[in-house]
Amino acid sequence: MATPTSSAAEADFRHQSCVYGSDAEFLAMALPFARDGLRRGEPVLVSTTEANQELLDDVLGADAGKIIQVEPACFDRRPPQLAAALHRYWTRYRSTAPGSTVRVLAEPARVARGAAEWKLAEAGFNVSLAGTGIWMICPYDTRVFEAGAIEDARRAHPEFLVDGKAEPSEQFTVPERIDGVPASPPPLGEAVDIFRFEGDLVAVRRYVLEKAGPLLRPENAVAMFGIAVGEAIAYLIDHGIDHAAVWVRPAAGRVVCTLHSDEPLDLPPFFGSRPPDLCRSATGLWMTDQICEWLDISSDSAGCTIELATSGSWAGKGTGTLG
Repeated sequence: MATPTSSAAEADFRHQSCVYGSDAEFLAMALPFARDGLRRGEPVLVSTTEANQELLDDVLGADAGKIIQVEPACFDRRPPQLAAALHRYWTRYRSTAPGSTVRVLAEPARVARGAAEWKLAEAGFNVSLAGTGIWMICPYDTRVFEAGAIEDARRAHPEFLVDGKAEPSEQFTVPERIDGVPASPPPLGEAVDIFRFEGDLVAVRRYVLEKAGPLLRPENAVAMFGIAVGEAIAYLIDHGIDHAAVWVRPAAGRVVCTLHSDEPLDLPPFFGSRPPDLCRSATGLWMTDQICEWLDISSDSAGCTIELATSGSWAGKGTGTLG
């Protein structure tokens, strides 16, 4: 079987998928991808099932130790955090990689966050990792995934590997923002204790900390939540919006903050999901999304709303071994 190839230019994000239904088919895809990367001096990261990793290690022999192996659990994190970890991995190794290319073979996560979260991550990678030199293959095992998941993969990946060759996916859909599951708060008009932000950053910070303080432990969780809200407000200010309703309250085991302005924002797909060095204009919301458990952004002719949430039992999120 030929080495997987792509028509994409060097030092640009390549996002491919491959469907396999047997151990032999997995090796026919993964082995040449890994071997060719090692031969070229490109870092190779593999996150797959324990059984698949053993298959690959047995065939690679001594070269298996040259591959960066990552537990699948490291991919069980929110899409923005996962994209950030992959970006850090690329940043760490690109200086020594030919063409700044690093390779990632990532078996779709079948862990706690589930199919919906991975589907969001797959679609978002096309935006959040654009401009990096990551070459990423996502293999889907037909013995595990249903037909619907395979169809979702075809829509999320610009290319599919067929007999080792990259072919454009006719079903690929240009990514659009996929919203998270909202906390379903009542309309702001029905809420009590809303803070009216009119440019006073000290006052809004005091309000946020006062409301979040009794709901979050430990103390650093309160500070992090305050930073997340502050970054979102700073983004609004940077875009000429200096009036907003701010509301902090508990909801469904979370601490939620809603910011609403009557002025709309122009929001491109997956807005705020790209790291600052790739998209400096989105720095504020990128930081907010990294800190929080959930972030939703919407805008129309009636105005814009930013809603963010963190767990009431917040604890710092580790980055595992991926980055």
